[in-house]
Amino acid sequence: MSQMLWDISPPISTASPVFPGDTPYTQRWSARLSADCPVNVSAITLSPHVGAHADAPLHYSPDGLPVGQLALEPFLGPCRVIHVLGSHPLITVADLAPYMHQAPSRILVRTCIKATVDAWVDSFTAFAPETVHYLAGMGVVLIGLDTPSIDPAASKTLDSHQAIRQHDMRVLENLVLDNVPAGDYELIALPLALVQADASPVRAILRMLPNPVSS
Repeated sequence: MSQMLWDISPPISTASPVFPGDTPYTQRWSARLSADCPVNVSAITLSPHVGAHADAPLHYSPDGLPVGQLALEPFLGPCRVIHVLGSHPLITVADLAPYMHQAPSRILVRTCIKATVDAWVDSFTAFAPETVHYLAGMGVVLIGLDTPSIDPAASKTLDSHQAIRQHDMRVLENLVLDNVPAGDYELIALPLALVQADASPVRAILRMLPNPVSS
């Protein structure tokens, strides 16, 4: 990680945590270098929610678009990283409002001193749905955070997911923001063109902006 580039994606391996019951990462070799074979070729199996990923509306709405049909513009452009390192379970409007002056239209929230990248934990910080509505009213088109979901693990109604559905917002989950100072950056986190999938892994990075930009 250079001073001008932050990789905010966790490593993907068999140690990567998944929501209980979801499909973990596995890999097998379908071909190996040998006297009879010129290449290594592997096959991987995983949930599209492993590691840093973008949820599609299909994930939380029966008639929502799959990830391969989403416009890419929300996943690329100026963003603001805000630190909310308290121990409370939900990100509130009061947590973010002091940092929203001239904010760009993408907001990433750091909630962890150190993101959990190798074990599942049920207790993590999520978004309060009213906070999602507030951000939409401020012109935000994408939100992201460094935990597995914008809703609590035990939620059956997924109120914050339904709030982003209502506002047609995009979301990034499972980011790693441990070493990213609060401030404005360029976000690059493009999902794959998976035409039937409910989510997609992303290689999310931040680049330093020459000057803070709101757009």
